[in-house]
Amino acid sequence: MQEAIIAKAIGLREAVAMGIGGMIGGGIFSVLGLSVQMAGHASYLAFLAGGVIAAITGYSYAKLGVKYESDGGSFTYLEKAFEGNYLPTFGGWLLLFGYIATLSLYAFAFGAYGASLFGSQVWILQHLFSSLVLIIFVGINLIGAKEAGVSEDLIVGVKLAILILFTIAGIFFIKQHNLLPVFNTGISGTLMGAALIFVAYEGFELIPNSIKEMKNPAKTLPRAIYIAIGTVIVLYVLVALVAVGNLPAAQLVHSKEYALAVAARPFLGQAGFVLIAIAALLSTASAINATLFGTARLGAVMATDRDLPKMFSLREKRADVPWVSLAVLGAVTLIFVNVGSLTAIASVSSMVFLTIFFLVNLANARLHRETASSLVASGLGAALCLVALFILGVYLYMHSRSSLVLAIVLYGIVGLLAGLFTKEVHNRGAHTK
Repeated sequence: MQEAIIAKAIGLREAVAMGIGGMIGGGIFSVLGLSVQMAGHASYLAFLAGGVIAAITGYSYAKLGVKYESDGGSFTYLEKAFEGNYLPTFGGWLLLFGYIATLSLYAFAFGAYGASLFGSQVWILQHLFSSLVLIIFVGINLIGAKEAGVSEDLIVGVKLAILILFTIAGIFFIKQHNLLPVFNTGISGTLMGAALIFVAYEGFELIPNSIKEMKNPAKTLPRAIYIAIGTVIVLYVLVALVAVGNLPAAQLVHSKEYALAVAARPFLGQAGFVLIAIAALLSTASAINATLFGTARLGAVMATDRDLPKMFSLREKRADVPWVSLAVLGAVTLIFVNVGSLTAIASVSSMVFLTIFFLVNLANARLHRETASSLVASGLGAALCLVALFILGVYLYMHSRSSLVLAIVLYGIVGLLAGLFTKEVHNRGAHTK
């Protein structure tokens, strides 16, 4: 009885912190400059548009999470909706590559902000920091060390406090001419910006993964998802508004890899630049550690379910670490972060999670009777994700065809690997023996 009570340790506050921490982990620090590059003065509206898609998708996660209490999250929901189908395995592989892309984004941001503190954006220095932070945290996870919950809550609190300070201090210095005309890059630019930076909302989908440890999950889970997404939407919109209102868009685009730190200079001086840069380092490092920890275990679970090669399930017995999964994950991320540009990494990350969220909305639409969900809401979420995917594809075709080719190649690899590891293939192999 006592163990059961201890296990149910996650209340509303902890669940909300988990969602906010997951989204802000590298989000606003990484992609603010990209949003300004595409949406211009309306970058805050781009974040709002992305938030609307995230909020509607959050409805599907809340309904599916309460119905199917599992720590498998998105992968489990696809299995429930499309059992015996190709889609769950495809979704699992895609999710794995999506987390590799977000790890690359966090490491890229860490390197950019780290190099900026030295007053230099020399290519080699940025990539050195990006590589080192990955290698260090792969090593930490191989040893089996975990972040204490208290320290993670502290990091979430610190970065929230710094972003709130940035917003409150900066809102009084906004210059109207920096914000007008609102749609200076056109409405199409705003929509493309929303699609490109959608990865900033990746993270709330992790909340249902802890449902087994959640107090009163039927009430806590939906509230936590909606509060977390709502809080982050407000914060992102205000931060983007303050950034664009205080500094000409051209200057933010020029320093897009560390735009948020540059945006703090006009009203907080060099101390503000350093403060934001340190917050970015803390935030992205924390996100790298947490994502490595969770994704390595996702790979091990998929291997156990025969959706990945069996070797990925191998664990170091003393620390129970899936070392093969972790090592491969770290190596692939290390390559990606050192060959990809910020636009390529962010666009691939956004594309992957828009696809995952489309599939989850589709899953909830298919299971709407079992989950007591609105078919209209789930269908709307799926449709918005598809529209955003199309807009992102158009943007990449027009402005970054190399990134589009990279995305197409990635989807092709995922499709091929998923085909090789579907349960039907394994079952047919078992019958022929």
